[in-house]
Amino acid sequence: MAVDRLLPTEESTELLGLVRDLCEHELAPFAAKAEETEVFPREAFRTLGKAGLLGLPYPEQYGGAEQPYEVYLQMLEEIAAAWMSVGVGLSVHTMTSYAIATFGTPDQRELLLPDMIGGDLLGAYALSEPQAGSDISGMTTKAVRDGDHYVLTGTKSWITHGSHADFYTTFARTSADPKHGISAFHVPASVEGLSFGAPERKMGLTGSTTTLVNFDGVRVPVANLIGNEGDGMRIALSALDSGRLGIAACAVGLAQAALDLAASYALGREQFGHPISDFQGLQFLLADMAAATESARATYIQAARRRDLGRPFTQQAAIAKLICTDAAMKVTTDAVQVLGGYGYTREFPAERYMREAKVTQIFEGTNQIQRLVISRDLLRGVNRRLLGTGGAQAGTSRR
Repeated sequence: MAVDRLLPTEESTELLGLVRDLCEHELAPFAAKAEETEVFPREAFRTLGKAGLLGLPYPEQYGGAEQPYEVYLQMLEEIAAAWMSVGVGLSVHTMTSYAIATFGTPDQRELLLPDMIGGDLLGAYALSEPQAGSDISGMTTKAVRDGDHYVLTGTKSWITHGSHADFYTTFARTSADPKHGISAFHVPASVEGLSFGAPERKMGLTGSTTTLVNFDGVRVPVANLIGNEGDGMRIALSALDSGRLGIAACAVGLAQAALDLAASYALGREQFGHPISDFQGLQFLLADMAAATESARATYIQAARRRDLGRPFTQQAAIAKLICTDAAMKVTTDAVQVLGGYGYTREFPAERYMREAKVTQIFEGTNQIQRLVISRDLLRGVNRRLLGTGGAQAGTSRR
């Protein structure tokens, strides 16, 4: 069932038609087989690039569509509903390109962005490490200056598109400072010393390859430094705010796909002489699934609108990621329940949706980390207001 979207312009409405046609003919028919056989969908990303969908939020001068983030995310949701691995891959690629698009020099943008946006260069985001996932300050991968190059040594883990990407937006330590000693680099896949672990054997998103990435004395030119030395933490966290919105949109797309499947099945499945959709208990279950999906969608769109207005959205991005991914887990689990025994078989995609939903609560920061981000941002804001009004002393006296 097509979602009735409230888009801001006629152009974005036409774009929605293009995306839905592509999803129907180029993505959805191939998803189940590719996930079953664990085939990486590289051609799907080239197709998205040719259609102009890899650069939706980026400037037209580099080949992008310069669309508001609320439009990009709703198109991403449509793609994820058709094929989750491709939706997640698009979100990761957009986040990976963000570093050059936002913090890169004019020369870097001119040289790299057109191919990133056009689909010729697929990106990967090399941030996490075996002992430094949520704790970025624990990073041990090093980048040592050697003349007009940096030499990178270390290992990154859980890298989406690992071994398939054409470039890696890589974060490495250039000094011992926990927060200001990390720098960002553009690392082409063709450099010597770059190698990969075996693909992780995952419960879901099996079409999306995830590997270790090893940097064994990898040399990159100083010109590949993104921003200044020590800017890496700021770049990484800024990219993650936007990346979390991408995962939120993907999660809602997955929930919508599960809801559509469950509702369609309920109308066609008969028990006791009636479609099971006639039974109130199941109607209430479907209603809760619809409410969770719709409210989650509103949450990520509201956060995206703040981003489009240039307002702070870190807390809202974390809320959206938390709400949307929890909703996806619930809705996909309930979809399996609606289908009953068939939901537990591979004859229907409900069980795949449920397996795919779980990881959305884990990557781009676990949902426990989102709660930390939300609470810290909330309390900082309250403290600023108290200090600004002289209320800190009053608050202290009440305790």
